[in-house]
Amino acid sequence: MNGQTTCVEAVSFYLALIDQNIHLNAFLEVYAGEALQRAAQLDEQRKAGVPAGKMHGVVVGLKDVICYKGHKLSASSKILEGFTSVYNATVTEKLLAEGAIIIGRQNCDEFAMGSSNENSAFGNVLNAKDNSRVPGGSSGGSAVSVQAGLCMISLGSDTGGSVRQPADFCGIVGLKPTYGRVSRYGLIAYASSFDQVGIFGNNIEDVALTLEVIAGPDEFDSTALTAPVPEYMAALGNEPGKKYKIAYFKEALEHPGLDPEIAKTTLEFIENLKKDDHIVEAVDFDLLEYVVPAYYVLTTAEASSNLSRFDGIKYGYATTGKFGDLTEFYKKTRSEGFGKEVKRRIMLGTFVLSAGYFDAYFTKAQQVRRVLTDRTDAIFATYDAIISPTVPSPAFKFGEKSNDPIEMFLADIYTVFANLVGIPGISVPLFTTHYGMNFGIQVMSSKGNEEQMLQIAQSFTQLS
Repeated sequence: MNGQTTCVEAVSFYLALIDQNIHLNAFLEVYAGEALQRAAQLDEQRKAGVPAGKMHGVVVGLKDVICYKGHKLSASSKILEGFTSVYNATVTEKLLAEGAIIIGRQNCDEFAMGSSNENSAFGNVLNAKDNSRVPGGSSGGSAVSVQAGLCMISLGSDTGGSVRQPADFCGIVGLKPTYGRVSRYGLIAYASSFDQVGIFGNNIEDVALTLEVIAGPDEFDSTALTAPVPEYMAALGNEPGKKYKIAYFKEALEHPGLDPEIAKTTLEFIENLKKDDHIVEAVDFDLLEYVVPAYYVLTTAEASSNLSRFDGIKYGYATTGKFGDLTEFYKKTRSEGFGKEVKRRIMLGTFVLSAGYFDAYFTKAQQVRRVLTDRTDAIFATYDAIISPTVPSPAFKFGEKSNDPIEMFLADIYTVFANLVGIPGISVPLFTTHYGMNFGIQVMSSKGNEEQMLQIAQSFTQLS
C-alpha cells in the first residue's frame, strides 16, 4: 500500500469491480465481509505503528485447488461438493503472515486439467478482452481476475503450463517457479512430480515480490528445496543493461502448429535482442515432438493414482442412486462426480500403468524425461536462458478445440517442457495480434535461477 489509501478502501474498490464483472465467472466465492474485516484490522495495526508485512494490504485471489482453512475447496469439481478445508496451504499461511488479504477462490478447469477453462463444473470463465474467447487454463479464473483488475495478485497452479498459458491469453505476467521452490503442501494434487504453485501479476515486480514471500523450504513438503530464497525484488534493479546469452529451439519456431503471426513477431523480437547486443542463437532440439506425449503419459499416470482418494466415503459427493455393493457405489459416485476430461485422463493413466503397457509407455516416458533433463542441463551450461513462444496460438474461441482432445493437448507444446525438466518459466506479455488479442514470450532459466530469469524478463519489457 502506498499510504494514500486504506486497506478497507482498496478491498471495497475490488469488491465493487468483482460485482460489476460477475459475468466473467472468475470467482466461485468472494469473501466480502471477511476481507473487509481483515482490511480494517490491518489499517488499525498500521495506525498503531505495527510494522507492515511485505504484502500489507495486497488483495489476492486463490485458485480453487489451494487450501484456505475454514473455506470451501472443490477443485471446480462436483466430487468435492460441500468440502471445507481443515488447514491452510503453506502458501496461504505465508501470504497471510505478510499482511495479504484473500478476497476469494477462483474458478478453474476441474482438478486443474485443461487448457481452456471449459472443464469446470461451475461453467466457463470468459476472457475479459473478448468474451467469445477462452481465458486459457487450467487457472483461467485466476488469470482473468488479474486481467480484469478484480485483485492485485492471483495464485494458480502450473502442472504443464496452467499459469503461463492463461497469462499469455490474458496479457498478464505468469510465473512457474522451479519444481520445489514453492511448497505444494495444501495444493490439491494432479501430478505430484510436475505440480507447482504459480503467480499471476500485472508486472514483473509484483510477481517477484510474491515469489519472495511464498518460496522456501517447508517441513510439510519433502520435495521443497532447502536453498535460501533470494531477494527477488532487489535483484530486479541489479546489473541494468546487462547483456545475456540466450538460446531458442529452431524446431519450436518452425513447428507447423505455430500461428504465423506469433512466429513472425517472435523472430523479429529475436532480431531486436541481437541489435541490443544480446547473443541469441538457435539450438537444435530434435526432441520437441516427444515432449507432449511424455508429459501426458506421466501426468495421467500420476493423476489416476492421486485421484483414487475421491471415493465418496470420507467427504465430498456420494451417489444417491441404487447400488448393489461397495464397488458399484465407487463406480457410480466417481462416474457422476467427475467431469468428462478428468475421467478421460484417469482412464488414460490407468491404461499406461497397467501390467501389459507399463514398460511400453510409462517407463519409456520416464526415459524421455531423463534425456530431456540432461539435454536441458547441457544447454544451460552455455546459455543464460531459453526463450520460446508461450503458446502456439492466441486465445481461441469457445468450442473451437473442445471436441478434439489431441488438438487441445498439442496447445501445451511450449509450456509442458519446463514442468517435465523442473525448470522455472515465465510468460511475459509483449505483443498484440492484428485483431487485438495478447501474446508474449516465454523465458526459461536453469533450476533455481528465478533471479536471473526475472531480470531477463524485466529487460524484455523495457526493450519492447
